[in-house]
Amino acid sequence: MSELFGTADLELLEINITSWLHAIKERYDVIVAVDQGEPGEHRWYVRMRGDEKEFTTVWLQLGQRTLKYETYVMPAPEENAQLLYENLLRRNETLVGAHFSIGVEDAVFLRGELPIRVIDEQELDRIIGTLYAYVEQIFPSIIRIGFASRFNK
Repeated sequence: MSELFGTADLELLEINITSWLHAIKERYDVIVAVDQGEPGEHRWYVRMRGDEKEFTTVWLQLGQRTLKYETYVMPAPEENAQLLYENLLRRNETLVGAHFSIGVEDAVFLRGELPIRVIDEQELDRIIGTLYAYVEQIFPSIIRIGFASRFNK
């Protein structure tokens, strides 16, 4: 079983994650905002301006054992749902550290999770950069699958 971190450990890690996220923001012009949830919530978001998708926001949630992260990719498809979901499942085969999933209202998300004992500034940078790069890479093709008739006008 993975290690369970106590309140003091989580509070220190929360301070570190906040500091690391602001340091990452200073390095990359693409990051337009870094913010934190309510006190004690252990939740952050990193909002980035994209080329293919106007904005990508990565949410991070610290638990007692893991750091979960996710980004909203697109709404539920209006058409070609089977083709879109098959496309995403096939893409999951090559992704590292994240996977496509169906969330609330059948929207498409990109999610991942890792043990908090491995979290440091470099790992946060990798997570944020990976989700951003995946979304930028696949967004044009999957939006055209799920909303094909809007592009055929």
